[in-house]
Amino acid sequence: MTGLAALEERITSCRACPRLVAWREEVARVKRASFADQEYWGRPVPGFGDPAARVFVLGLAPAAHGANRTGRIFTGDRSGDWLFASMHRTGFANQPTSVARGDGLRLTDVWIAAAVRCAPPANKPTPEERDRCLPFAREELDLLASVRVVVCLGAFAWDAALRLLGPVRPRPRFGHLAEAEVGGLRLLGSFHPSQQNTFTGKLTEPMTDAVFVRARELAGG
Repeated sequence: MTGLAALEERITSCRACPRLVAWREEVARVKRASFADQEYWGRPVPGFGDPAARVFVLGLAPAAHGANRTGRIFTGDRSGDWLFASMHRTGFANQPTSVARGDGLRLTDVWIAAAVRCAPPANKPTPEERDRCLPFAREELDLLASVRVVVCLGAFAWDAALRLLGPVRPRPRFGHLAEAEVGGLRLLGSFHPSQQNTFTGKLTEPMTDAVFVRARELAGG
C-alpha cells in the first residue's frame, strides 16, 4: 500500500472528534429528501487528485449533503460545481462537473483536501476539531513532494494553512489573491466558492479562474 493509500485508510476510519462523528452519521442516516434513495458516505473525506501535484487546494470541510454523501471532497454540491468548472477552464480538471466518485473526473497537477475532514454542524468546526485534524493535511503535504503552492479557499483555510506551515510573523492577512511565503510554500488566497459568495457576486467566475491561473504561474508555469 502506498503512503497516500495508507493515509486515506487512516483518515476514513478516524473517530477522534465525538461531535463530528455524531453529526456526520446522523446526516447520513436521516438524509436530505432529494437524496433519500442514495447511500451516504457518512465518514471522514480524504483528499484526492494528482500525486504529482504542484498545487494543493485546501477547503474548509465536507458539505453535509455533498462530500459527506458522495465520499469525495467538493463533489455533489454547488461549491464543487463552481470550483471544478473553474479548474476545467484553467486546465486542472478534465471535465467541468463532479457528481459522484467514479464519474470520470481526473485532476492534473492539483490535489484537493479540507482542513477538517468531517462535515461539521452549521459548517463550523471548532478550533479544537481543526487542530486535531490538521496533521492529516501535514502528512499529505509531506507525501506530495512536488507541491509548491497552497490555494486556500476562504479565511478558515488560510488560517489553517498558517497553523499548518507556520509560525510566521507578521501574520499574513487573508484576501482574494493574497499571497504569502510560509514554510517553503506559497500560500494563495481565494474567496470560498460558497453560494453566499457566488450568488452575491462577491466571487465571480473570472475571479476564481484568476486564482488558478496565478497558482500555475507560482508553481512554475
